[in-house]
Amino acid sequence: MATRIRSWLTDWTILAPLVAIVALLFSWGRTLPLPLVIVVALCLAAAVLAAVHHAEVVAHRIGEPFGSLVLAVAVTVIEVALIVTLMADGGPKSATLARDTVFAAVMITCNGILGVSLLVGALRHRVAVFNAEGAGAALATVATLATLSLVLPAFTTSRPGPEFSPAQLAFAGVASLVLYGLFVAMQTYRHRDYFLPVKQGADEHAEPPSAGAAWTSLAFLLIALVAVVGDAKAVSPAIERGVDSAGLPHAVVGVVIALLVLLPETLAALRAALRDRIQTSLNLALGSAMASIGLTIPAIALASIWLPGTLVLGLGSTHLVLLALTVVTGVLTVVPGRATPLQGGVHLALLAAFIFLAVNP
Repeated sequence: MATRIRSWLTDWTILAPLVAIVALLFSWGRTLPLPLVIVVALCLAAAVLAAVHHAEVVAHRIGEPFGSLVLAVAVTVIEVALIVTLMADGGPKSATLARDTVFAAVMITCNGILGVSLLVGALRHRVAVFNAEGAGAALATVATLATLSLVLPAFTTSRPGPEFSPAQLAFAGVASLVLYGLFVAMQTYRHRDYFLPVKQGADEHAEPPSAGAAWTSLAFLLIALVAVVGDAKAVSPAIERGVDSAGLPHAVVGVVIALLVLLPETLAALRAALRDRIQTSLNLALGSAMASIGLTIPAIALASIWLPGTLVLGLGSTHLVLLALTVVTGVLTVVPGRATPLQGGVHLALLAAFIFLAVNP
């Protein structure tokens, strides 16, 4: 036992989440000066790197696609808690926070994570190869969830403005849960082979970690993710002040929060792409987008019972165009089951357009 404790004290992947949790406890509910904001941000970055390490240990133990699912769902559950917490004490400006954060997550995952994975994988291995059946099913589910939850509110007439009525919100929440549950069942059981890497990397042939090591990594993965989202909330007031002082739209706050929360998936997908495990990268990208909608909307639907103010979910015209272009481009990317650096560059260009228009609408 003493030997295990000493090894933990010298292992940065163990220390980083604990230090980040301590930083969270000292910063929670306080207005931080700039030096402390920088310290908390550094703790957040270290916790992200530790989360990626522990997620890979768990994934190696339980295999794909369960490993990708663990990270995607764990991050999204805590992201939902962050959104609800910010909406509860955010005032009138929080009416669009859920929409802005969820749409930013969709654009970052479907264009940023997917794009950089394809670009790096294709540059390193000439062509990025993946299962079209699995990627196509995931993209179809993401497109359906995004349309039901973010597009339809802009066209319904029961409420003025881009809002759902209570009955419509309840339907969207139930439909999101059903679709997400159906996809997870297909991914992990009935058609599991559609979501396995096409090429076997060296890590598949390495000895998997012991059950004890996997359980330890799972525990510290959850600790790291709590620290990531908690520290992101701690620095979010500084982000909001910076956004307001720069005269930027409030939607930029949602973009920054989504970027911070999705860092673990981004790094994990990039490392998988470097090992020519493109399907794992796509599982992380599309699975995270799906979980962001499929878990967030039902949670928001429940929380809206006691949350003050209105809930705006409908996208504006600019974002509708970007979403439509993302879906069309994504279909053309995943149908062949192979991608060159061009496809990765196209998706990254869409992400750049989204971020630029968020700053300069």
